[in-house]
Amino acid sequence: MANAYTVLVVDDEPPILRFLRTSLAAVGHRVVTAEDAAGALAALISEKPDLIILDLGLPDRSGIEVIGEIRKRSPVPIIVLSARDDERSKVEALDLGADDYISKPFGMAELTARLRAALRHAFQAQGEIPVFASGELIIDLASRQVTRAGEPVKLSPKEFELLRHLVAHAGKVLTHRQLLREVWGPAQAEEVQYLRVFIRGLRQKLEADPTRPTHILTELGVGYRLQLPPEQRAPMS
Repeated sequence: MANAYTVLVVDDEPPILRFLRTSLAAVGHRVVTAEDAAGALAALISEKPDLIILDLGLPDRSGIEVIGEIRKRSPVPIIVLSARDDERSKVEALDLGADDYISKPFGMAELTARLRAALRHAFQAQGEIPVFASGELIIDLASRQVTRAGEPVKLSPKEFELLRHLVAHAGKVLTHRQLLREVWGPAQAEEVQYLRVFIRGLRQKLEADPTRPTHILTELGVGYRLQLPPEQRAPMS
């Protein structure tokens, strides 16, 4: 990674804290640690981290509660790192504002790649990406034009709005509820089958093989992720 960032790691397992402190410092980051929710919220104010890696199983408060508290104070990217691998925990964490969710045990290459994607999304959120390009797919948000292999792709207004939201959060998992709420409104936030129909339609138009999508990926039981271009998702060394 070309730039160093301050990363706050919140976990009550000393071996995990030591491992992440050593591994992230080795690639140039400044690492701050906390073992509980109180320490995490204090460090959020005093250290102003660029990114937070958060365990859900903390001794004083639930990590889910901590996500909510952080979001009241800061838009800082949050990557949940937890032994909880159930869909309910993932959806709840992401709906509350976490940027990504990685289950323990984890690989360092995956974690650092997700860290980079979360930071990139934070920077993108300051202003929408004017053009998203990945392989043969080009999405120009400003002109509302989409092409695949040089050929124009016709999208309905709702299809484009759904795609625009995926592009604005490229690389980030968006839950079913988040997408439904943002594109169709709060009244439709539980209509998951409705969303699946539109995702299927987008894949028919955007993917070379809709049965094996490479752009719009499914996070089973959770939601969808617009895959970053290959050059942007390679693991950091």
